Amino acid sequence: MTANEHSGHPVIVGVSPGQPPHVVLHAAQFARRFDAELICAHVNPGRYAVSEAADGAVSSAPIDPDFADLREEIFDEKLASGLSALLAESGVTWRTLVLAGDVSSALGHLAHTVDAAMIVVGAHQSSVSGTIQEFFNRSIGVQLAHHQDRPVVVIPVRTPGIESPMLWKQ
Repeated sequence: MTANEHSGHPVIVGVSPGQPPHVVLHAAQFARRFDAELICAHVNPGRYAVSEAADGAVSSAPIDPDFADLREEIFDEKLASGLSALLAESGVTWRTLVLAGDVSSALGHLAHTVDAAMIVVGAHQSSVSGTIQEFFNRSIGVQLAHHQDRPVVVIPVRTPGIESPMLWKQ
C-alpha cells in the first residue's frame, strides 16, 4: 500500500540514534490501527531549513558553515538500517525524513504540513549521568503538547515487562 492509498493521516515518530526501539514499535502500532503511513523523522538541531517540499522533506544548511557536512542532510544509514530491521514485520508503510532546527518546532511543523494524526516521541531517560542530548531533549514532549493542535503521545523510556536495549547507537 502506498502512502496515497492510506485512509488515515500519517503518524509521525521522532527518531534518534540510541533511542529505545519500543518507541518506534508503539508508533507503528498506532499507524497500523489508523491505516496510516508512519513517518520516522530525525531532526538535526545543528542545521536550519532552507526549503520544504509538500511531503515535509526539507533542504537545510548548517548553522555554522565552517562545519558543513553534506551527510547531515541525508538520513543516517545506520539509523535507517535499524528502522528497516525493526519495522520489517510491522505491516505498515513507512518512510524517513531528515528535518532541521529546533526538535519540537520541526516535528510540529511537519505534523501541520502532512496533517498528521499524531506525533509520537520517547520520554527522556533521567539519570545523574544523562547526556547533553538527553538534557536538551527533555522537554520535547512537553513543548509539543503545549504548542500542538493534534495529539502528542509520549512513550515511557521503560515499559514494564519489556526489555528495550538500544536499537542503534551513534
